Amino acid sequence: MKALQFDYKMRRYIFSKIMGRFIPSVYWDSRLSCLRFYDQTEPKLPDDHWVKVKVKYGGICGSDLNLIFLNDSPATSPYVSFPFTIGHEIVGEIAEVGSHVIGLHKGDRVVIDPILSCEARGIDQHCPACREGNFSLCAHKTEGNVSPGLLIGACRDTGGGWSQYLVAHKSQVFTLPEEVNDLNGVMVEPFSCALHSVLRNPPSKNDTVLVIGGGVIGICVIAAIRALDIPCKIVALVKHPFQAELASYYGADQIILLRNQMYVEDLTKSLKGQILKPLFGPEVIQGGADIVFECVGKKQSINDALRFTKNGGKVILLGLAGIMDGIDWTTVWLNELAVKGSFAYSTEMFQGKRVRTFDLAIDLMRLRKVDLSPLVTHRFPLEDYRNALGTASNKKNREAIKVVFEP
Repeated sequence: MKALQFDYKMRRYIFSKIMGRFIPSVYWDSRLSCLRFYDQTEPKLPDDHWVKVKVKYGGICGSDLNLIFLNDSPATSPYVSFPFTIGHEIVGEIAEVGSHVIGLHKGDRVVIDPILSCEARGIDQHCPACREGNFSLCAHKTEGNVSPGLLIGACRDTGGGWSQYLVAHKSQVFTLPEEVNDLNGVMVEPFSCALHSVLRNPPSKNDTVLVIGGGVIGICVIAAIRALDIPCKIVALVKHPFQAELASYYGADQIILLRNQMYVEDLTKSLKGQILKPLFGPEVIQGGADIVFECVGKKQSINDALRFTKNGGKVILLGLAGIMDGIDWTTVWLNELAVKGSFAYSTEMFQGKRVRTFDLAIDLMRLRKVDLSPLVTHRFPLEDYRNALGTASNKKNREAIKVVFEP
């Protein structure tokens, strides 16, 4: 089978880092890049508690692009094993079932929670986080009977969504009801990321929420708030008009386009704040949103998240920010802001019950509370990966939201 793998080699890394500044396509279209399109043998079941899945759609995530563009912090490198097949947004069909798997059958349509936590790793004594259902915070991501890896799509033993087949532990597999089509299926993973961030930081009825970013996660945060019937005011700060249309469609009350410096005045007015002029530097904002969901992970977006949050407010970082200079943290202590990270999904409290995030995401789709299939704007065969990655990294010109592979 064909697979798109990431294989770190120092000389490839240095070449891509240097040449990629001038020719971005070098990151995926060069014999000396870390991305390799290989003929691979199908991954084998690590033990009888696993299944093999034939991929129908494998999504291209912003974190995958960060990886390919070599923007990831070295702090994540202990939690991968090279070479690994990329891809953690997965909908597919079970092709093989281990003998100790109950309730899953060959031919079932499924989505995969890719987190490789204690149970998937065969660790009997679960860590404290896993015992509490916080699988994304597992302390054993480098241990157990599979190689190190945060998730499927970063572990050399499991395969990933950018190939025809992968393997997953039975605890990671969720069957799809007939009401949830495959295009919604490939959106379950990013939607679960958004649900996790909202349920861990729920807005109140009269709150004003600012969502920074009109990509997949930003739109999914808006959709999650509305699917959960939270009647707060949502303001979205987006970059492109086509993103504005989607933000409005999924429930944002006001949309601000990020254009030059005009957006500062527009956004301040929308948040009922006040612009104060410092001696020099960016405007200071008095007032702002109760909660800001930062879904971009860039210097400007993080600075905006901090300065457009009101005194005593909360900033949620979903944009996978790495190492960056030029962040002004003054408002964090001056305005006593709470800044929280949000990673992936796990187990949530919903309507008084504990529920896996993936189960909730699927159920909201089944109940027609949300339909995310319109976000899948482009589909490519795996062999056309150069065009796919060019589209995913050039959203403005191609009006791309979610780009997926069809292996």
